[in-house]
Formats: sequence, structure tokens, C-alpha cells
Amino acid sequence: MVNVILLGPPGAGKGTQAKRLEESRGMVQLSTGDMLREAKTSGSEMGRRAAEVMDRGELVTDEIVIGLIREKLQSPAAGGFIFDGFPRTLKQADALGELLAQMGQGLDAVIEMQVDDAALVARITGRYSCGSCGAVYHDDTKPTKVEGVCDVCGSTDLRRRADDTAEALSKRLMEYYKKTSPLIGYYYAKGQLSSVDGLAEMDAVSAAISKVLDKRG
Repeated sequence: MVNVILLGPPGAGKGTQAKRLEESRGMVQLSTGDMLREAKTSGSEMGRRAAEVMDRGELVTDEIVIGLIREKLQSPAAGGFIFDGFPRTLKQADALGELLAQMGQGLDAVIEMQVDDAALVARITGRYSCGSCGAVYHDDTKPTKVEGVCDVCGSTDLRRRADDTAEALSKRLMEYYKKTSPLIGYYYAKGQLSSVDGLAEMDAVSAAISKVLDKRG
């Protein structure tokens, strides 16, 4: 069992690689966004607390997020857990470390998916997806075979995210570098940090991540 954090700015491919690790290694992705969405219908005490906060339009506290993660960790995953979108701050990193220790678990690797900002903006602003099946495309690197028609399901409901603009992405990158990039130094000092090229081909990124996990696990 291996526990890993995927670090990287918006659009670095963390979600894609997390799904691949789930399929290839039986790991479980713990995405903060997914957990908060699930919280509304989970029926658990922590889920109810999270739902109440979100219904008021307020930000969910670190305490609640850690509580949701604790609930997930109580259902062991054969391959381990992938932390995606948490921690985002040094305070959250400390809290996660304490939680894992309390539960008799550890953090085996922190993988930074390195990207070039200019290339990342080009990658994000060109992407769109199918509203019916979720297939993802890109203007330059992966256009649909027939313009306006999904290759997978034939739907014409192709969409771009409202925040996939150069201006919106610049704001998200600034937020990432301000709050989350200090984690790189934090985990480097602990000897847990490894870096991979997040802009390489998908299979190459997967291979690089697997190499890190095989060494650490």
C-alpha cells in the first residue's frame, strides 16, 4: 500500500494521472472537490457539517476536510490513497501528516508535476469536452475527427469550461504559486519530493510516476 500526494498547478494533469493509478494499482483518489460533493448526500456527521457550511455559501474549514479524509481512510484501499487537491497549504500539510500518523499510516511519496506556464495556458485554453460522455478534446493536439461532433458518442454537445480562459487561468496559477508552491520546499526538506515532467505525453508521465512509486513503495 502506497500513499501519495500529487502536486501541480491547475491543468497539470493530476486528475488524469490519479485515475490511471486507480485503474493500474487499485489505489483510491481522494479529491477534495469530489469529497465535498459527496458530503451533501453521505449522511455522516462530518458530511452534514460540510453540507451546512456549503449551503450557507461559506468556505469549508480545514477541520471539516480533514474529518472527511479521516472517514475515507477508515475504509482501507488495497493500493493506497492518492491525495489530489489537498493539502494546499503548509497548515493543511501538517494536519494531514498528523492524521496519517494517528491512523498508523504514512506518506510514501509527493510527486510534483512540473509544467511551463506558457505551455500550460495553451493546453488549457484549447481544451473542450463532450457534455454527454465527458470525452476531452483539444483544438491543436486532439480535435474531433468531425468538427463539432464527439468521436466517442456522436453528441454535438461540446463544451468549454467558463474558467478555461487565459485570464482566469492566470488568476488560478497565481493562487497556486502563492499558497501551494511552498509545499514543494516543505516536502523536499522531508526527503519525500520527486518531480516529473507534467507536460510530457500522458503515457510518459504515467511511467515516470510509476517509477517513483515503485522506488518508494
